[in-house]
Amino acid sequence: MKIVEVQNLTKVYHGFTAVDHINFEVNEGEIFGFLGPNGAGKTTTWRMLTGIINPDEGEAHILGYNIQNEPLKVKQHFGVVPETSNAYIDMSAWQNIILMAELYGIPKKDAETRAKNLLDKLGLYERKDQKVKGFSKGMKQRLILCMALINDPTLLFLDEPTSGLDVQSRRLIKDILQELSGEGKTIFLTTHDMEEANQLCERVAIINRGKIATIDRPETLKNRIKKLNSVEISFDRSINIQEFSEISDAAEVKMEGDKFRIYTKNINDLILSLTHFAEERGLKIMTMNTLLPSLEEVFIELTGGS
Repeated sequence: MKIVEVQNLTKVYHGFTAVDHINFEVNEGEIFGFLGPNGAGKTTTWRMLTGIINPDEGEAHILGYNIQNEPLKVKQHFGVVPETSNAYIDMSAWQNIILMAELYGIPKKDAETRAKNLLDKLGLYERKDQKVKGFSKGMKQRLILCMALINDPTLLFLDEPTSGLDVQSRRLIKDILQELSGEGKTIFLTTHDMEEANQLCERVAIINRGKIATIDRPETLKNRIKKLNSVEISFDRSINIQEFSEISDAAEVKMEGDKFRIYTKNINDLILSLTHFAEERGLKIMTMNTLLPSLEEVFIELTGGS
């Protein structure tokens, strides 16, 4: 089942086309990543899909409804987590989430049960009676996620949900998103974090200069990109990167922390050469991994190095 269907969606600001006749679909139960450099059009797309702004051309159907023509019907079935917290800072976490429940018309008893469960799951229940203005950014973002889930939505829109958060909050939010996906909820995620998209998303769309550059599964994109594969290797002691110049199968060598990443056209020959290289120098190989291009490298190539 298609939860989101976008057809020729377009938005123009003062003669500048921010989103240019894009088309894509989001399937039921998937985490769909929407990636792009700053100014590429992803936030504008997100705002059109959530009914904040109207398109100039094209249309978007959410759960079978046209978001422009039937916004109230659609919004009853999705939750929204913006990048910047929109909770009322002079109210407590509990008051914020109960207010959101009232806006959705959820009966008081059900609202209180859901609020307790959500706040507990996201590690906020003990702080439920404290004013939001005293919360860290991570706590505020977790509260916003609670508020977005209070109506038990079929679809969840998230805009950079872990941007600038502490490690604990980032991990907790990612775990919750994976859990929600496992329960059959559909998630539309915009993010700058390539590793986050790689870990969470079943498919990703990359938008650049208002147009969709590609849509596919992360691993398929990595296999498809026309870039050298590589081997990541580390030894039991430090060596000079210049020594790798003797290896004919090494097209490019980069030092990454205490490891070396060596790009090649022939993985098998490079592994044999590296084994011989280590033996000649009395080096012990601590780790060796073959690597496909990362999603970040795919992103950079498809967006022209943006």
